[in-house]
Amino acid sequence: MSNTTYNKLSPELIERIENDRKNHIENPYRFKDENAERRNKDHDKPNLWRPVFIRDTEKILYLPTYNRYTDKTQVFSFYKNDDITRRALHVQLVSRIARNIGSVLGLNLDLIEAVALGHDIGHTPFGHAGESLLNGILTEKAGIHFFHHVQSARVLDKIFRRNVTLQTLDGVLCHNGEIESKEYRPQKDISFEKFDENVKGCMETGREVSDKLIPSTLESCVVRICDIIAYLGKDRQDAEKTKLIDENTHFSSSEIGVYTAQIINNLTVDIIENSYGKDYIAMSDEAFSDLSVAKAENYEKIYRQEAISRVATEILSPMFSEIFEKVLSDLVNERTDSPVYKHHIEYVLENTKHYEDGEDYLKEDKLMIASDFIASMTDDYFTDLYTYLFPEKENRVRYISYFQAE
Repeated sequence: MSNTTYNKLSPELIERIENDRKNHIENPYRFKDENAERRNKDHDKPNLWRPVFIRDTEKILYLPTYNRYTDKTQVFSFYKNDDITRRALHVQLVSRIARNIGSVLGLNLDLIEAVALGHDIGHTPFGHAGESLLNGILTEKAGIHFFHHVQSARVLDKIFRRNVTLQTLDGVLCHNGEIESKEYRPQKDISFEKFDENVKGCMETGREVSDKLIPSTLESCVVRICDIIAYLGKDRQDAEKTKLIDENTHFSSSEIGVYTAQIINNLTVDIIENSYGKDYIAMSDEAFSDLSVAKAENYEKIYRQEAISRVATEILSPMFSEIFEKVLSDLVNERTDSPVYKHHIEYVLENTKHYEDGEDYLKEDKLMIASDFIASMTDDYFTDLYTYLFPEKENRVRYISYFQAE
């Protein structure tokens, strides 16, 4: 029997929060807008109607790449089903949950929204399977590691150079939702120099640096834990829709519950209860233990199922390798009529033409441009590109239709 209890904040904390609000007591650890930093300090100055992190959010929302969230799947990439979660919904769920927690804690909600909406903008097609495959290719060819959180920061900061604040970029870079912690204590010694070192370290040494990254603000710490909260139960819902699991599948979380609404409510309550008035974000021992168990059970019962892993190994892996080789060849031979030029390089140049250094992207390492191109693709574009480039190949992603899944 699953836990159907919806926990509530303690009466003592509710009274404390209400009294603080009545007395206009603000959270002293909230990130203040006036402390935000941009690379180019002369541009994007905040005003009354477009504060600093609202500008970041708008930069992310209006970046053409944001549209592609709609056709980047989370886990279940091989189903034609409009009810399965895409990244467009996932980042909105992360934003909603994080803003709810941040509101009660008295944090900067605009910063939370910017980080949440931008955190996956560099993600590959086909979820973490695509990320792993692209990482394998780059590691083999150049000793460079690929992480979607690093790529997300690269999209905003280097490829499209949107002059996004350091605090938003740092939150995006450090959001790694695959690693849970009981406490998140902000590493406040961030600067653009340190940020650049972290990006370089992730790419050169991999998880040795990536797994140790902690955001510099409470706001980004909240987004990081909410990334996990948002996908735990939602992936279970999607797994039921695709019939990978059914209602008889046992999940053992007793404190936080086993389904989306329970998990969101109970972890929200626990985080607020254990974080209010503190300079760090924390969970109780019981909630953290349950969260870790729930995540491990998702891997065991969903993510590592043969139906998912087999397609990644047998179908996607050769497709990624073949596309990468063809794209790299087109770049080396400067085939300007090829898709990487027409659909990627021209796209980047068009969206950076107002910058004085707008041509700099052409000077990038060709391996990085090939990686950028593939990472930017939606699931459907990737499969269509493969058919276009290799019409004679029989290797294909075979989608399960609405009616096959019945």
